[in-house]
Amino acid sequence: MDPTPSPTPVVILPGQGRVVEAFGDEVTFLLTGAETGGRFTMFLSVTPPGMGPPPHLHVVDDEWFHVLEGRAEFFKDGGWVEVPPGTSVFIPHGTVHTFRNAGDAPLKQLVHASPSGFENFFTRCAEQFHQEGGPDMGRIMEIATEHGIRFI
Repeated sequence: MDPTPSPTPVVILPGQGRVVEAFGDEVTFLLTGAETGGRFTMFLSVTPPGMGPPPHLHVVDDEWFHVLEGRAEFFKDGGWVEVPPGTSVFIPHGTVHTFRNAGDAPLKQLVHASPSGFENFFTRCAEQFHQEGGPDMGRIMEIATEHGIRFI
């Protein structure tokens, strides 16, 4: 028997998501494992110009992105591909990937990760980024490893 309770319908209105900042990004968690019964996490990600995560892979999580605004580039097959707003991208677990804001305005994306848990990783990292003196990057790497994220 599955011990995870079945989710119930939920409505998250504008302004109700939890905002967390780390790695230069502002993330608004719209649906987390608490609302989806652990099935997935959905968030709005705002990335400043020139920014994006280092190349990495997720051991367990699949991710998919939908570019809402801005100029996004995704790392695919060893090279960068620029995509316009309206583009959707799927990254299966175990795949080395990254993205970056290639424009001069914020990049806004709707992102999903399945199963849920990304909200815990990002929140824990945000705590490190908001410490006096900045983050302990060794601790950030430990947190990533605990959540099945490997930076390449």
